[in-house]
Amino acid sequence: MKKIFNTLLLLCVALACGAAYWLSQPIIEEGQKPVEFTITPGAGTNGAAQQIADAGAPVNPILFALLARGSGKGNRIKAGSYELKPGSTPLRLLEQLVRGEFAQESLTIIEGWSFRQMRQAIADHKGLKHDTAALSNTELLARLTTEFTAPEGLFFPDTYLFAKGASDMQIYRQAFSLMNKRLAEAWSKRDLSLPYKTPYDALIMASIVEKETGQKSERGMVAGVFVNRLKTGMLLQTDPTVIYGMGERYQGVIRKSDLLTDTPYNTYTRKGMPPTPIALPGAASLAAAMNPDKTEALYFVARGDGTSHFSSNLSEHNQAVNKYQR
Repeated sequence: MKKIFNTLLLLCVALACGAAYWLSQPIIEEGQKPVEFTITPGAGTNGAAQQIADAGAPVNPILFALLARGSGKGNRIKAGSYELKPGSTPLRLLEQLVRGEFAQESLTIIEGWSFRQMRQAIADHKGLKHDTAALSNTELLARLTTEFTAPEGLFFPDTYLFAKGASDMQIYRQAFSLMNKRLAEAWSKRDLSLPYKTPYDALIMASIVEKETGQKSERGMVAGVFVNRLKTGMLLQTDPTVIYGMGERYQGVIRKSDLLTDTPYNTYTRKGMPPTPIALPGAASLAAAMNPDKTEALYFVARGDGTSHFSSNLSEHNQAVNKYQR
């Protein structure tokens, strides 16, 4: 009897040591590729363990299910898409599933993009679930707000993180919410002498500054020029608004006939600002639009090196044009 007891005791010790060793060993060795897998809703403990193994992870589904149940965490495993990284142990994997540490994807929206470019980037991202693919711009915007009728400029350019397989609507909501936040913050700190009636007016100006400026350091000056023109009743005469109004007609070259062809966005033929933003402005352009540089300049022309020459009168401006562009 004593011999049987000792044998059982040794067996238990061996099993305990084996289990401890298994729990502390990485499932995937360093240097190997991560394994992506998905736990479906309602899979249960056994189903989750099997789905991990079926995805190619070298995990014993029976042992892992026993670990999950024995720890009392089996019913807390969250459905979603995951990535098993090199060095992760069975205990770390279980913790990952319980906490819902889903596989992270990212999407970067670039400053100066149009809303059309933003929609295309989202549509092309393979890590998203494309719930908005069949929606028109108007229908998509209606799901976010009833305040605006055009989506241009309403989304903040930034890098957005999300769980793999998340709805693309999540990106639109995040970007729309962040733009509202950044716009409100900038508006609260604005120069009160500016000729803007609403934050939306300032957003339109910020989008123009975004498209007109090659150097971030000059955004305040560019904004100052356009504000001076608004205050004096001059035409803004900014090419990016004309190009935006041309739509698909624009093929990389803007001609004199384009400047004379009237559209709601042609600031050579219409006074004031265009009816909507023309791009997605970033934080620097928002700040410049709200607090432009104090300047007497009414004109600027590109020098050809990414910077601009600013002039306070037409004579000086024409000389600069002759020097830098003709």
